[in-house]
Amino acid sequence: MTVQNSSRQPDPHTRRPASKPLLRTLNGEAQWPPPLWLMRQAGRYLPEFREMRARADFLTRCLTPDMAVELTLQPIRRYGMDGAILFSDILILPWALGQSLEFIEGRGPVLEPVRSEADLERLDESRVMEAVAPVREALRRLRSELPEATTLLGFAGSPFTVSCYMVEGGGSRDFAQTRRMMLQAPELYDRLINMLTRSTIEMLRGQIEAGAEAVMLFDSWSGILPPEAFRRYVIAPTHQIREALKHSHPHIPVIGFPRLSGVMAPEYASRTKVNALALDTVSDPATMAPMVPDTVTLQGNLDPMVLFNGGPELVREARRIRDSLRGRAHVFNLGHGVMQHTPPENVALLVETVRDV
Repeated sequence: MTVQNSSRQPDPHTRRPASKPLLRTLNGEAQWPPPLWLMRQAGRYLPEFREMRARADFLTRCLTPDMAVELTLQPIRRYGMDGAILFSDILILPWALGQSLEFIEGRGPVLEPVRSEADLERLDESRVMEAVAPVREALRRLRSELPEATTLLGFAGSPFTVSCYMVEGGGSRDFAQTRRMMLQAPELYDRLINMLTRSTIEMLRGQIEAGAEAVMLFDSWSGILPPEAFRRYVIAPTHQIREALKHSHPHIPVIGFPRLSGVMAPEYASRTKVNALALDTVSDPATMAPMVPDTVTLQGNLDPMVLFNGGPELVREARRIRDSLRGRAHVFNLGHGVMQHTPPENVALLVETVRDV
């Protein structure tokens, strides 16, 4: 495959304002108060999001630059977040590879399962960059429309988590088909992981060249794997992606999110060489901090249910997490995404609390 050469066009990262708190923190600088953004900050809890949701299906919104830009900007206008994460989805990649994808209300994503050699052969890496051209266009527009101090974040699903959806054909409680393929057809599964690793590198390079100033890898289901499989299918592909991006774009920070990885999280942070480790809800930041190299920024990790509930408990818990990591490079975030019916005023209270020092 041909990877777009960043030298063919002006590098959008040559002028990085020193005033971007999130970018500075992802590069290892401790700041007080910590910069703040939220996973799923553009979402159904916002009335302006629901208004646009009624006009088009989810995939159309992801792949229509005008809509993706607007949805990305909505929480920035409301709350002044330090980071703006592109409105998109981790399953855009399998769709770009040629796998059918539909989002069904009340059921979630539905894909034609990939479980055989013939299924894998139907996927085509050469079509990815053309298919995701609207995503890059949205990033280009966002880079020019965001406030100067706001960092633009691109992202992708990590190969293991994306493979789970591709093999199962959607979500699952235990991803049994994926783990069965891993054990019964390891060569076939390795081919799928390798394809996803190569395509993720290419897609993220395209996002960076379009204006993303940092990228995040979401490995939402990494916690279902035992240690050796975790090393093989979570750590190894993430390290490969990180090294490839470091080679082509050495100044772009990478955030890794190995959700529910527990005691494997410090090893993930050390061996993948990510710039930042996103902590899930069950991690204790103060306990995790000394276990992770101090060169790694920590991100997280308020419980989304605490945000949903609001009130004094939200203020206490936000202050506890914030204060427990003072002096450490820390990005305040959630341990997972904003819940659908979260009152918008609770998000406003969270932002005010984190920044009130």
